Amino acid sequence: METFFKEAVVPHFNFWIYVIIMMIGLWSVIAKNNLIKKLIGLSIFQTAILLLYVSLGVKEGATIPIIDHHAAELSLAGDAAAINPDAIANPVPHVLMLTAIVVGVATLGVALALCQVIYKDFGTLEEDEVLQKIKALHDDV
Repeated sequence: METFFKEAVVPHFNFWIYVIIMMIGLWSVIAKNNLIKKLIGLSIFQTAILLLYVSLGVKEGATIPIIDHHAAELSLAGDAAAINPDAIANPVPHVLMLTAIVVGVATLGVALALCQVIYKDFGTLEEDEVLQKIKALHDDV
């Protein structure tokens, strides 16, 4: 058990934390009846996934992707050979996650607006009560 902990848990500690955060968000979506609490759970779930993808894009010992190679060749120190193209971080995962953040915020805004409409029409945000009122309206017709 101790070797499993040292080999599987400790080197990948951040991934275990992301999975725990993800499960908290998933539990909130499944277990809660309040629509706002479900939205908060979805937001927590999305945050865990964003953290996971950003951490997958990390490269040990990498530099930023914006490097002026010509300026490095002309530098006074002459460290042009020190710049290794393989040691440059890939910006694509981070850029995609920035896009996902913007889409997530917009989606959350629309969902909150829908919750306002649901509360205005049904007087509650509890899922069970909304479904009962919808069923009662359907039975009356």
